[in-house]
Amino acid sequence: MRAEEFSERKDTIDGWAVNLVTYRIADRWYCTIDNVDPGARFARAEGGTREDAERTALEKAQKYLKQTRRFPASG
Repeated sequence: MRAEEFSERKDTIDGWAVNLVTYRIADRWYCTIDNVDPGARFARAEGGTREDAERTALEKAQKYLKQTRRFPASG
């Protein structure tokens, strides 16, 4: 099986730069979200449509990012 209708885009969620990757394998859509730097994948989802997969992954990403503490940069 091969990924089809692959798309990749950069976005911002709650002030965090993220990268969304969406693709279809057979009749299922998959979406993964990673933080741009260092590129660690932290949310993924699948659905019957592109919109379902992206919506579910974005909901998970928002939940995880709200739990992440940010420390001010010293300099």
